[in-house]
Amino acid sequence: MLHIAICDDEQEFVQHLQGMLGRYAAETGEEIKVTVYRDGLELVKTYDVSIDLIFLDIQMGTVNGLEAAEQIRKNDHTVGIIFLTSYQQYALEGYQYQAVDYIVKPVKYIRLKLELNRWKERFKKKSPYIVVKNDSGSYKVDLQTLHYAETYKRNLLLHTDRETVVCYRHMKELEKDLEPYGFFRCHTGFLVNLAFVKRVEKLDIELTSGESIYVSKPRKKEFMKALAGYWGKQL
Repeated sequence: MLHIAICDDEQEFVQHLQGMLGRYAAETGEEIKVTVYRDGLELVKTYDVSIDLIFLDIQMGTVNGLEAAEQIRKNDHTVGIIFLTSYQQYALEGYQYQAVDYIVKPVKYIRLKLELNRWKERFKKKSPYIVVKNDSGSYKVDLQTLHYAETYKRNLLLHTDRETVVCYRHMKELEKDLEPYGFFRCHTGFLVNLAFVKRVEKLDIELTSGESIYVSKPRKKEFMKALAGYWGKQL
């Protein structure tokens, strides 16, 4: 399912765009969830990291589309943004926020369909991610940046390129979700991304980041088999 957000203060236009998205879903068989935001301030304050694509109007009161995009990019580097504008010259400013494209109003269905198809092709090539929650909110974690997860009290700690994120999930559940993406549970308390393994010495696993974690004796044989298979695919 695709989660698409519309952020625009023109109610009539929003209804028009929702109708076109419904038509696109019917024609393509794509399941689409649509969330509507009335302005940039509402989008930023109540932002949902599960959103895949935002149709974002540039000209809005309080917080305009460019300002909203700047705030969103601080926490979400993967969401797609397509700017909506009545004036083409404003749209060019949006590319500094890694916009997918822009559409000049009024929006015709043929242009919307073209942009959605283009975005979907790019979206498929993007690295997968997971959404995790804790007391601070929700986080979108890019799996290509996730080095390893470890148990921490009753929760998990996710160690990424940029930060460590507390995750309120069970290790067994996370292991099942990440196994298709090259992760291996090398120890009861560790789930490692094989892409970041530098070397293994006895029961110590050295990561490319310089960190060390452990592999348990009962799991070492299967871990080394999985690691050899992963490294073989990279040759």
